[in-house]
Amino acid sequence: MDERLVPYDEKMKKAYDFLVADFATIRAGRANPHVLDKIKVDYYGTPTPIQQVGNISVPEARMIQIAPWEKSLIKEIEKAIMSSDVGITPSNDGSVIRLVFPELTEERRKELVKDVKKKGEDNKVVIRNIRRDGNDAFKKLAKTEVSEDEIKQLEEKLQKLTDKYVKDIDALVDEKSKDIMTV
Repeated sequence: MDERLVPYDEKMKKAYDFLVADFATIRAGRANPHVLDKIKVDYYGTPTPIQQVGNISVPEARMIQIAPWEKSLIKEIEKAIMSSDVGITPSNDGSVIRLVFPELTEERRKELVKDVKKKGEDNKVVIRNIRRDGNDAFKKLAKTEVSEDEIKQLEEKLQKLTDKYVKDIDALVDEKSKDIMTV
């Protein structure tokens, strides 16, 4: 790959990886510990990721269990989950916290698919903006040391890179949509 394309490839890869991570936090009927990734617990005055204050497991298909390292953290963990956008009320038995995920309704599944498609479209816009920035940078090169033919080749290669990432995003959106709609 041309070294002038590398920074744009890296930016597109980061945008794609961000979408993959974002999709991991969307629940699809089964309990997925990644829905807790963005939750921070007040640990002695410091906002700490929930994964660092307890053991998170999935004992059943629709349940997440959190066993805090310290029993005194149960109330703080519950408070953090309640104030997050997970939408599940935690229950505890004094030593572990359980999150039971209800079966998703057809309507909720369709909403989630719509959300997934919107995030996919937004990500494609980011990819296209990176392409535009690259093309603008290549046009500036034309004023100095590079021939018009070389600029055209760089633009074509950047377009191929853009097409590859857009195709990958479409595949990711389709896969996640199927995952959500599967009962």
